Amino acid sequence: MLFTLLLGFAAQGHTQEATTGAVALDEATSEAIATAKKNGNRVVELQTNLGLLHLELFTEKAPKSVANFIAYVESEFYNGTVFHRVIEGFMIQGGGMDLRLEAKETRDPVQNEADNGLKNEKFTIAMARTGDPHSATAQFFINTADNGFLDHKSKTPSGWGYAVIGKLIGGKAIAEWMSKAPTGPAGPFPSDVPAIPLVIEKAVVL
Repeated sequence: MLFTLLLGFAAQGHTQEATTGAVALDEATSEAIATAKKNGNRVVELQTNLGLLHLELFTEKAPKSVANFIAYVESEFYNGTVFHRVIEGFMIQGGGMDLRLEAKETRDPVQNEADNGLKNEKFTIAMARTGDPHSATAQFFINTADNGFLDHKSKTPSGWGYAVIGKLIGGKAIAEWMSKAPTGPAGPFPSDVPAIPLVIEKAVVL
């Protein structure tokens, strides 16, 4: 019930935004964006149906993954995709499925950069993949808890881990709301799909 109310409030905010112009960012987010750019990192804004998420992507620590992510953003690949996998106390995953929960065609996989020293801490951004360590394409996840068991341990199939490529610098409350979304089976997935779609309406590089 609370989540439904939050979604309704977010939708109202989008209506106001459409009539009055872009929503003003809070001071902390604006400063974080400025700092990220000053440090040479890329910033991506995800405009979702619950509000804005701002990602700082670490160009020096994960150059191949960041270039890959930016290419998807600039090609408008993420527009209209959903967060299709949500597990409270763990993570929210998206970037590869459309509203019908059908997988979008992706580019070639990118090399796993999980050995970059970055940890899967709360609110970091990491690349999703299959059992193949070097199979990440477009899907990513936001850690909503400290998930050290996902960190790189060795250059073996079981030890590669999941590459952290950035962190959430704006919209942490939105991510928390998303992580508490009611879930269940839908489409090809037996569980963990949000009952109310969590949509990335548009992704842009700032």
